[in-house]
Parts: sequence; C-alpha cells; structure tokens
Amino acid sequence: MRFLFLVSFILFGFTSRAQLTAVKGKSSYNYWINLPADSILNSNPPILIFLHGRSLSGTDLNKVKRYGVICEIQKGRKIPAIVIAPQVKSGAWNPDKLLTLLEDIQSQYATDTNRVYVCGMSLGGYGTLHFIGKHPDKLAAGVALCGGGKSGDACNLSKVPLWIQHGTADKPVPVSESRKIVKAIKACDGGENLIYKEIAGASHGAMEREFRKDDMYDWLFSKSKASEEIKEVEAVEEELIEIPSSSN
Repeated sequence: MRFLFLVSFILFGFTSRAQLTAVKGKSSYNYWINLPADSILNSNPPILIFLHGRSLSGTDLNKVKRYGVICEIQKGRKIPAIVIAPQVKSGAWNPDKLLTLLEDIQSQYATDTNRVYVCGMSLGGYGTLHFIGKHPDKLAAGVALCGGGKSGDACNLSKVPLWIQHGTADKPVPVSESRKIVKAIKACDGGENLIYKEIAGASHGAMEREFRKDDMYDWLFSKSKASEEIKEVEAVEEELIEIPSSSN
C-alpha cells in the first residue's frame, strides 16, 4: 500500500506539472502556459512563445491546441522551456501586447532573458516577424512559417537569427510574401542571421509539419542574445585591429 501511494504521488506530481494551464483575463492576451520539469524551471529556463494562425483566432482557447507547439506538447513532446501560447481574438498580432505578455511571465518566473524565442505559422508567421521587428532587443531567435513581414521592420529583423520557410504551392499566403521580406532583410546586412527555405510543391498547411520535427526546436534553443553580443564585440575588436595607426 505504501509503495502504491508513493507511485501515485510521483505520477500525480508529474502529471500536474505536465498539464497545460489556461490563463484568462490576466494579461494582454488569454493564453496557455506549459511549465517544464522543476529541474529546468528552477534553473532560469528560456521562454518559447507560439503564435497561431488565423483559423485558431477567437475566444475559445481550446482552438490553440489544434496544431503547433501546444499540440506537440499534448502528444508528449518535452520542451525545456516555459511555453506560452496566446490567442488573438481577431485581426493581426500586436507586438506591444505580446511584449506585455512576455514581461508578465518574466515577472512571475525567474527566466533567462537572453533566451526568449518566438515561432508562428501563417498569421503567426507575420506576428513573429512583426514582434521581432518591433522589439529585436527582446528576442534571441524566431521561426516564421508561411507568413510575411513589414519592409519597415527589415533592418531590425536582420539583427536577430531567423528561420523563414514557405511552400511554393501556398495559395492562402503566396510564397512571394516571404520572398519580399527576405529580400528586404538581405538588403540590410546580406542575410547574415537568416535561414530561408522554400519547399517545392508544398501547400500552406504543409508547413505545420515543422512543429513535429526536432530541427526547429534544436535550432531555436541553440541561440542566445548573449552569444550574439559577444560576436558583435569580437567583430568591432577585429575592425579596430585592422585600422592602421596614424604616424606623426
């Protein structure tokens, strides 16, 4: 009996930690939050924000579980981060409201502010790029699937590692949308921090499969603002070394 009680206690503790929690009326957006295991949660974990597409908009948070990061968590994927999945009622994602939500989470938990990530598909792909474009100093990396961006955000976007992907047979959001923002980003810095992939013959919905693979998560979590800042300092130091000293 004592053994069964211990097993039940352990299973209950694991299950309660693994469950998604719906949070409503507490921030700029209603959202799902999923906390990692205590060993990760107590060690300044990163934050991953998932932005859904237009079909999941509304006031029913359960819609956000239909595909993407939250869907994968429900299938058993263990993500070593605090995962936040807000829901927009209608229209476009608001980068300032997303920042408010991020700061609310950071005020509740001790997290690694150098490792904040955002990913999204379709409307969420647009939201991802606009969020990073408006607040590049807050994000370490982003993944935008079958979306697009604002050309005015391009030079801010060039400062942050990005993975942009689009199917060439996408009808709801044509691949030209990603091509335009990629061209604008490359015009700023040559695309040094950019990975851009076009999937030949892939439809709009086909991009959802990226959430089922390890590649996206591994790439995101390998990025850190701290390492990028070190690279910038090293680049400046190299430039200073190359400048010849003036003779008197």
